[in-house]
Amino acid sequence: MNPDAAPELAPVVTLRNGAKMPLLGLGTWPMENAEAAEVVEAALDMGYRLIDTAESYRNENGVGVAIKRSRVPREEIFVTTKFNKEWHSYDGVELAFEASARRLGLDYVDLLLIHWPNPAQDRYVDAFAGMAKLLADGRVRAIGTSNFKTTHLQHLFDSGLVPEVNQIQLDPRHTRPDVVAMHRQHGIVTEAWSPLGRGGDLLQLPAVTTLAEKYGRTPAQIVLRWHTLVGNVAIPKSSHPERLAENLHIFDFVLSGDELDSLSALNTGEEGLLDADVFGH
Repeated sequence: MNPDAAPELAPVVTLRNGAKMPLLGLGTWPMENAEAAEVVEAALDMGYRLIDTAESYRNENGVGVAIKRSRVPREEIFVTTKFNKEWHSYDGVELAFEASARRLGLDYVDLLLIHWPNPAQDRYVDAFAGMAKLLADGRVRAIGTSNFKTTHLQHLFDSGLVPEVNQIQLDPRHTRPDVVAMHRQHGIVTEAWSPLGRGGDLLQLPAVTTLAEKYGRTPAQIVLRWHTLVGNVAIPKSSHPERLAENLHIFDFVLSGDELDSLSALNTGEEGLLDADVFGH
């Protein structure tokens, strides 16, 4: 392999306002700053272009260090961050953005998300309106939500607001058909956190391991390819160089429609999901 050769990049999906978001990226929770700086820099060198962080991860500084050190031009990196409930107001969002941008060392953020709806507080509509101003001002390239259920999204729609992305817990055992259907109806991109499931047993199921053997791939590669083929953006977290490389290199094979369906059939419903009506920060 030529170390100077251009890395293979993930395909992109175009968001409603024209921003191009890679179909596969790197999640950074629960990395601390030092680990994030090291891992993100290595990931960028491998060909990752989507990096996901958040105020609550406490590693935005580390992510920013990696971006500064990287040989990859800033405009080629799609940086996502998220803010907490204390900033859920029209003016609070600007303060949240400025703090995150300062920690990241960036002039703009590619995607800004409300991390959790916190419906008991009931201020996420005001927060989203504040994000729309940041978008209009060019300080963010796209805006969206994280962990929003259909009821939370409908509350936004009723106010004339539509996120470009909703980042949710999603994997073949939690396919979230109601939320995904609403996304498709409104042109919202579905982004999956914990795309490989929580706990690791998903990757041991026969439906996954049989396909891994057939295609000569790892179980994780099979599940990540399922995500990208059914239309999800996936952000697996890994700090191991071999797995980082494996997770990214999934775009040179295709699962059949029946094979995709066999993985989607693993869906067990809502059990095991964090409930955004009661959980949040």
